[in-house]
Amino acid sequence: MYKRTIGLTLAVAISTCLAQEPAAPAAATAAPVAQFTVAEGTKVPLSMINSVSTKNASPGDRVYLETVFPILAGGKIVIPPGSYVAGTITNLKRPGKVKGRGEMYVRFDSLTLPNGVTRDFRARVDALDGRASEHLDKAEGKIQSEGNKSGDIRTVGEAAGAGATIGSIAGVSSGHTGLGAGAGAAAGAAAGLVGVLFTRGPEAILSRGTTLEMVLDRPLNFDSSEIDFSHSSARTSASDGPGPLPSTKDSSLPRRRWPI
Repeated sequence: MYKRTIGLTLAVAISTCLAQEPAAPAAATAAPVAQFTVAEGTKVPLSMINSVSTKNASPGDRVYLETVFPILAGGKIVIPPGSYVAGTITNLKRPGKVKGRGEMYVRFDSLTLPNGVTRDFRARVDALDGRASEHLDKAEGKIQSEGNKSGDIRTVGEAAGAGATIGSIAGVSSGHTGLGAGAGAAAGAAAGLVGVLFTRGPEAILSRGTTLEMVLDRPLNFDSSEIDFSHSSARTSASDGPGPLPSTKDSSLPRRRWPI
């Protein structure tokens, strides 16, 4: 009986100790990962790495650019300068020989940060280099070459002037100066008009170094680990170039030589 009582007492004491044992600490919860969002509608300045033109490009050709100004979100640089942007020429049209301008449509497809993090989207051109002769139709996203009416008029006028000069020289030798000048001017103007009709207007060109502005069509979300650029190596700009080129009219005809 005594042994039984002692055993019972020990059992109660052990149970009490176990009950008073502190509970095991709960597993530590992971700290929330910081998120950074570049909002829809953000404008990102870009610079052309390659050159494209309505003269030699085709729908589906790629366009390569890089960012030239840091984009911030939440007080941190999310898209640093030197990030790559890839785009596509979706449609184009060469300028006509009598009327019509060169037209090009560009869509931006992806962004790659210096550390390799990539985001896909479908963005459009929102602004064009102020030095460029091309015109941007924001409503349609169309890059259009300038017209060349003044150049056509100048071509006809120069040809008429050259014809008049040559006609005057020929008229002096034959004793009909005025008649020779008039005939020469008419012939020169006709030749100049033929040249205009057989040449295309200025091409639409995005040359290396041309600056554009891209507007995002959706928000881009990144966490703090995706915008860590501490291990990204510095590099020189790949888009250094002359920028927009003067618009020129393409002519496949040789210059007319006037016999004297």
